[in-house]
Amino acid sequence: NMKVAVVGATGLVGGEILKVLAERNFPVSEIIPVASERSIGKKISFKGKDYTVVGYETAISMKPNVAIFSAGGSSSLEMAPKFAEAGITVVDNSSAWRMDPTKKLVVPEINANTLTSADKIIANPNCSTIQMVVVLNPLHKKYKIKRVVVSTYQSVTGTGKAAVDQLFDERAGKEGAKVYPHKIDLNVLPHIDVFLENGYTKEEMKMILETKKIMMDESIQVTATTVRIPTIGGHSEAVNIEFENDFDLAEVRAIFEKEEGIIVQDDPTNFVYPMPITAHGKDEVFVGRIRRDESQKNTLNVWIVADNLRKGAATNAVQIAEYLAANNLI
Repeated sequence: NMKVAVVGATGLVGGEILKVLAERNFPVSEIIPVASERSIGKKISFKGKDYTVVGYETAISMKPNVAIFSAGGSSSLEMAPKFAEAGITVVDNSSAWRMDPTKKLVVPEINANTLTSADKIIANPNCSTIQMVVVLNPLHKKYKIKRVVVSTYQSVTGTGKAAVDQLFDERAGKEGAKVYPHKIDLNVLPHIDVFLENGYTKEEMKMILETKKIMMDESIQVTATTVRIPTIGGHSEAVNIEFENDFDLAEVRAIFEKEEGIIVQDDPTNFVYPMPITAHGKDEVFVGRIRRDESQKNTLNVWIVADNLRKGAATNAVQIAEYLAANNLI
C-alpha cells in the first residue's frame, strides 16, 4: 500500500486523478491532497473518507511514495525537484519537464519499459499528443511512419474550469470572466496556447516535438493545427499518416483491435464513429473513419477521440504510477 500525493487536488484534472485512482483500485494507503495556500484546509473526499488539503512542504514531510502533479508549469518547476530530492517519485502533468532531455516523457503503452527507479521526475505528455501516439505507435512498428498531418478539435475542458464556466455563461446569456480572447460558444478558435515566432502555437509545437520523443524516432515528420471548439467530454483529431510501406485496411483495423487501450468505432454506414459525447468518462482511445488517402500513396486517414481529462491527463498519469508500483520502482 502506498501514500499518494495529488498536487493540484482541487482542480479539474486533480479531481479526475482522484476519481481514476479510486476506479482503478490503485493500492492507496493514504491520499495526501495538495494545493496552493488559498485551498489549504479544504476537504477532499476519496473512497468515502475526507482528507484535508495541505501545502507543499507539509506534503513532502508526510513522505508519499508518489506525487502526481497537476498544478501548472511554474509550480512543477519549483516544487517537483523538492519532492524528488526527498526521494518521492513525481509524475507531472504540466509541460514543465516534457522536453527536458534528462526526463522521460511516458505513454505507458509505448515506452513505460524505459522507466527505472532513478527516474524521480516523469513527464506526462500533452493530452492531444497522448491519444494520437497511442494510435500511431502500432502502425509505426508495422509500416514505418514518414509524416503526420493532424488537425485537432479540442474541448474547453483542456483550458480548465474557468473555460467551462465561460462556455456555459455564454450559452446562458450571462456575463462572466473570459478566458479566451473571443466568444467560444457557437464559435471555433484556431488558437490553443500562445503563438510563437514561427506562426505555430505552443500546443502545435508540443504535438510535433513530443511525438518524436515518445516514439523515440526523430525521423517522423509532424505538422499540426490545433483548434478549440465549444464542447466538453474529449478532444477529437483528424490525422493523415504517410507510411514508407503500403498497408491493407483490414490489417490496419486488426492491428487496432488487438491493441490494448484502443477501441475501434468504424461503421459509417450505421453512423458509428468516435465522438466526445461517447468518449466522455472513458479511459480508452477511440478510432474510426479509417480510410485510405486516395490522393497519395501509402497514406491513411483516421479520426481519433479520447477524453482529455482521462487518458489525456489523469488516466495516463495513474497508469505510469501503476507501472512503477507493479515493477517495484517506487
